[in-house]
Amino acid sequence: MRRAIAAARAMLGRTWPNPVVGCVVARIDEHGGDEVLAEATTAPGGRPHAEEQALDRAGARARGATVYVSLEPCGERSTGAASCSERLAGAGVARVVIAADNPDPRSAGRGVARLRDAGVPVETGVLAEEAEPLYRAFRHRLATGLPLVEAADSGDGFDAAFEMAPGESPAAALERLGRAGYARLWTPRGSDLALKLKSLGFLR
Repeated sequence: MRRAIAAARAMLGRTWPNPVVGCVVARIDEHGGDEVLAEATTAPGGRPHAEEQALDRAGARARGATVYVSLEPCGERSTGAASCSERLAGAGVARVVIAADNPDPRSAGRGVARLRDAGVPVETGVLAEEAEPLYRAFRHRLATGLPLVEAADSGDGFDAAFEMAPGESPAAALERLGRAGYARLWTPRGSDLALKLKSLGFLR
């Protein structure tokens, strides 16, 4: 699971409008150690999802394997394609281990339910505290409709910079960017904009 979380962390800020996910497909080798069959993260731009890439890379070897995923697999796709939970069940994996729950309505327990209904054992909450920083902004946007704005020295790991259109208020800009799917935005530390956003209560 730490390998899946680390893989996701390396892609943080590059998978907007979807949250970043790390997925590792592994099994026990003949010596009793872990053999990694495939590893993937959410692709830039949010698709393909990590699970579908990892299953494609593992191929037939995924049957009987354990899959470690940093966020609950989707139970439904906005495109109408097979969900990641359906793909995992169809691949014949022996077990799915999940770090963080997924509050998106297309998941929110639906992914776990699909897997269990298909007879796949699921373990949840494994290293959840280590994975949670990856999804703090994602949860904030789903709960409030607004992206989380933070001051930092650079934009590494952020979806984008917080920018207002001419004549636009910070509140209106946040609403616009939230509708566009941005979850985590940055503003230069110590800048006039950062100070303004902090005074308005918009800066974390």
